[in-house]
Amino acid sequence: MATKVQKVMVAPINVIFKHLQSKTRVKIWLFEQVDMRIEGKIIGFDEFMNLVIDDAEEIYQKSGNVKPTHSMFLRAAVGRSQSISNTLRKMVVTTTTGITASTSPFNYPAVRRDESVLDKLHDGKTTVADPYRWLEDPDSAETKDFVKAQNELFKSYVSSSSLHDKFEKRLTEMFNYERFGCPFKRGSSYYYFFNSGLQAQSVLYKQDSLDGAPRIFFDPNTLSEDGTVSLNTYAFTEDGKYFAYGLSASGSDWVTIRVRSTADDAPEDLEPQPVEWAKFTSIAWTHDNKGFFYNRYTPPAKIPNNSDKGTETDTNKNQSVMYHAVGSGKPDLLIHMDPENSDWMFGCEVSDDGRYLLLIISRSCDPETKVYIADIGHESIAGPPKWNPIVDDFKAEYHYITNDDTVFYFQTTLDAPRKRVVKYDLARPDVGMVEVIPQTQDVIQQCRVVDQNKLIIAYLHNVKHITKMYTLPHVEPLSPQSLPLAEGSIITSMTGRKEDPAVFYQSSSFVTPGIITRFDFQTMEPAVFRTTSINGHDDTKFQVTQEWYTSTGNVQIPMYIISKKGTKLDGNNPCLLYAYGGFNIPILPSFSVTWLTFIQHMDGIVASASIRGGSEFGESWYKDGKLDKKQNCFDDFQNAAKHLVSTGWTRPGRLAINGGSNGGLLVGACANQAPDLFGCAIADVGVMDMTRFHRFTIGHAWTSDYGNPDRKEDFDVLIKYSPLHNVRSQGYPAYLLTTSDHDDRVVPLHSYKLVATLQYVAGPVSDQPIMIRIETKAGHGAGKSTKQRIEEAADKYAFMAQALKLEWQD
Repeated sequence: MATKVQKVMVAPINVIFKHLQSKTRVKIWLFEQVDMRIEGKIIGFDEFMNLVIDDAEEIYQKSGNVKPTHSMFLRAAVGRSQSISNTLRKMVVTTTTGITASTSPFNYPAVRRDESVLDKLHDGKTTVADPYRWLEDPDSAETKDFVKAQNELFKSYVSSSSLHDKFEKRLTEMFNYERFGCPFKRGSSYYYFFNSGLQAQSVLYKQDSLDGAPRIFFDPNTLSEDGTVSLNTYAFTEDGKYFAYGLSASGSDWVTIRVRSTADDAPEDLEPQPVEWAKFTSIAWTHDNKGFFYNRYTPPAKIPNNSDKGTETDTNKNQSVMYHAVGSGKPDLLIHMDPENSDWMFGCEVSDDGRYLLLIISRSCDPETKVYIADIGHESIAGPPKWNPIVDDFKAEYHYITNDDTVFYFQTTLDAPRKRVVKYDLARPDVGMVEVIPQTQDVIQQCRVVDQNKLIIAYLHNVKHITKMYTLPHVEPLSPQSLPLAEGSIITSMTGRKEDPAVFYQSSSFVTPGIITRFDFQTMEPAVFRTTSINGHDDTKFQVTQEWYTSTGNVQIPMYIISKKGTKLDGNNPCLLYAYGGFNIPILPSFSVTWLTFIQHMDGIVASASIRGGSEFGESWYKDGKLDKKQNCFDDFQNAAKHLVSTGWTRPGRLAINGGSNGGLLVGACANQAPDLFGCAIADVGVMDMTRFHRFTIGHAWTSDYGNPDRKEDFDVLIKYSPLHNVRSQGYPAYLLTTSDHDDRVVPLHSYKLVATLQYVAGPVSDQPIMIRIETKAGHGAGKSTKQRIEEAADKYAFMAQALKLEWQD
C-alpha cells in the first residue's frame, strides 16, 4: 500500500525536487517564530520522505476517500515537519535561487499582506502579527475590491454545481407555505403575523375577533423594493390605541422607531421625525399613552449616509435609557446612563399594572443582573426617576414575571443554577427574596402569568420542553398541570397577558412545522387553533432520535439526529453536524425546510449537538463552556463527529460541520484542530480574531464568555484556539465562510481576515476550496428577506454538495 501511495502522491513533488536539485542542493526549511526571529534546520531528505509516506498512507486509510490525493501527501509532510518544532507556523520548499512551488488548484485573488503590522501587547512582551489589518476598514476601495473578487470566485465555483439550481428550485417550493404567528390581543382587537409563503417579510394582520375578517395592519414589504427593511421590535400601548415600531435596514442592529395610531382611518405616522440611533432595545410604553422608554447609543463618528448604518465598526459604549414623549416635539429625556461603567447595558420595562419602571442592568453577556425599580404611577416623566436598587450586585440573573401591587415575582438563578421563582415585597425590603417555586432537576426557560394568577412555566428536560402550571400566590398546582405538547416538541412562542383568560402557544419539532393551541383557563381545556401544513412534506417519512456520547471529562452530551426512516448505518450517509455552544443559549429542536430538503433530496442526515456553553442543563453547563473551559466546546463538537462516524451514521469524507456567530468560531477552531474529521466546514458570521474582537461594535460584551485579550492570562487561553491565529499549512476540508456587509454584531472583518489567511497559508497545500460568501444588504441574520435566505441556502448546500460529492434524489 505504501508503494501505491508513493506512486500516486509523491511523483509530482519528486518532479519539483528533481528540477530544483539540478540547480542547487535542496533544503527543507522549518520556520519557527520566536519573538520575530526565524530559526532554520536541515533534515535528511530520504529519511523525511519515508516518514511522510507512512503518515500519508495513514491519512488515506482514515479519510474514507476512494483514492489518495495530492493534499494527503502535503498534509503528511507538514504534519511531520511540525512534529519537529512545537510552535511551527509553516513549511516551505526553497532553494538558494529563491524558487517556490505552489500546488493550489484554485486561482485565489491576490490579497496584499502588510508584514509590518505588529501589535505589542502586555507591556511589549507579546507580539501579534496582523498582516490583513487593512481589511478592517470597510469603506476603503481596497476592501471593496477584495469583497468583489472573493464573491466572484465563490459564485463561479458554486454556479458550476449541477445541484445548485435544483436545490434552489425545490427550496423555493418548500418555503412557499402559509406561516401564522400566535394571535395576541391589544385593546379590543386581535393581531397576528402572517407570511403567505415567499413574501420577503411577514405581515402584521388585525381582526376584531378571533373569527373576524383579517385585514393588513402593518406591512414591512411596502418599505423597500427588495424586502430588506424589517420589523425589529414593536409595542402597543396598554389600551391598544397606539403602535410604536422599530425598523432595521439591511439587517443592521440600528433601529429607527416610529409611532402610528391603530385606528383604521388614521394617518400612518403621528410624528414627522422618527427616533433614531436606537440599538439593542425594547419599547416600553407608559400606561397613560404619553410616551415610551427605549435604549440608544451615540451615533458613530463616521457614517457616509443613512443607508450605511451597520457597515461601521465603531465600538458601542455608553448605552442610555431614554424617554420619548410622543407628539411633544421636545428632546428625548435621559432616564439612565452610567459613564463610569461605559460597557454596561440596560433593559427597561413597565410593570403589568403600569405603576413601576424596572431597570435591568447587565455588565456583559453574562446572565448576572442588577434590578432597580422606580415608582412612576403618579408622576409625569420629567427626568431620571428615584431608583430603588432591590438587587445591587451581579450575583445572579433576574427576569420580571409580574407583580401584585408591591410584591414582585422574578425568575432567577440566585442559589439555583437551574432557576427558581422568587418574590420580593417593596413594602418589606428587610425580608429580601422569598422562594415561591424551588428549582428542580429541569431548567426553567420561561414563565408567564395569564388569567390574573395562573403561572405557566416552561422547563427544559433533556433538550425538549415540558410545562407546569400553578395559581398564585399560594402556588397550588392546576389540573391539568401541563399544556399538551407532542413528544419532542418545543414551544416556539407564547402570547397572553395577565388580563387575558387564555393563552396561545405555538409548538414545533424538527419535522413538524407548527401547531398553535389555545388553552382556556375558564374551561381548563386546550383546543388546536391552527395547524401548519406544507405541500409535499410528510413528517411520517422522517425519524428523530436522541443519542448520547462521551466527551472530555467523561461528560455525556446529547445529540439529536434527523434522517429518513430506514436510513442504513453503513458510514456512507452525507451528514451535517450543527452546534452553537456559548452565551447561555440553548440549541433546541427547530423546524427547517432547508435541513429537510437536504435530508429528502440528498439522502442526508442532520445532527444537532447540545454541547457545553449553552443553557440546556443550567448554569453549570454554560460555565463549563466559557473562558478557560472554552476548549470543552470544541472537544464536544469533535467528539460528536467521532460518535457519528463510530456508530455508522457517516464518515469523515461525508461529514460537514456548520455553526453561526459563536458557532462560526466553533467551526473555525475545529477546522484548525481536527481537519481530518470533516469533509466540509461552513462557518457563518463567525468570531474569528480572538485578539481584537472586543474592539468592534458590541464585542466588548463578549469578554464574559471569551475573556479579555488585554489581560495576559485571558490572552494566553484565546491565542490557543483563535481561528485566525491557528491556521496551519495543512490540508483543510472544503471550507466556506459566510458574512454580510451590514453585520454590525460580528463585523465582517473577522471572516475577511481569516479567509485571506487561509488562502495564503493553507491554499498552496490544500486541494479543497477555501472561499467566502459575502452577502450585501444583510446583517447578522435577523431581518433577511425570504429570497435572501433561499439564495444563501442554495449557495451553501451547493458548496457542500461538491465537497461531499452528493447526488440529487427526486
